[in-house]
Amino acid sequence: MDTLSRANNNSSVVEDRPNIALTVNGATREAPIPADETLLDTLRVRFGLTGAKRGCDQGVCGTCTVMVDGQAVRACLSLSVNCTGLEIVTVEGLAQDGILDPVQRALVESGAIQCGFCTPGLAIAARALLNENPEPTVEEIRVAVSGNICRCSGYVKIVEAIVKATRG
Repeated sequence: MDTLSRANNNSSVVEDRPNIALTVNGATREAPIPADETLLDTLRVRFGLTGAKRGCDQGVCGTCTVMVDGQAVRACLSLSVNCTGLEIVTVEGLAQDGILDPVQRALVESGAIQCGFCTPGLAIAARALLNENPEPTVEEIRVAVSGNICRCSGYVKIVEAIVKATRG
């Protein structure tokens, strides 16, 4: 059963739940979220934020990566109810006032985007790294994105793009 079907089948149960408030991309959003619902499902199904992708559903591929209080986390392994009171940033929240984040811009300009499926998770992982360490070494970049699987690339352009993003 897919996520939307599960959400619709549980709608009568969910309606009896109190709303849970989550801060996503700077805005507070409320929904009646079941205790066992993942952050990925909440973001995609309830809030319509589809940048974080469903890949392996086991926290291995990194396509669902979002930032929670500045740390890159796997949304498929995080429960929404555990994220109350925390700042959640998705790839949709990286751009500000229509201007791409330097990481997003560098990924595009460097030709590091191929099919694009892994790109949102990679962009979030890179942004979390650069927030913590504005001038990482190439090895630190490789470690930071090592949990994000890209099947189209050899990672060379991705690492080059992140290096470029450190320059603004």
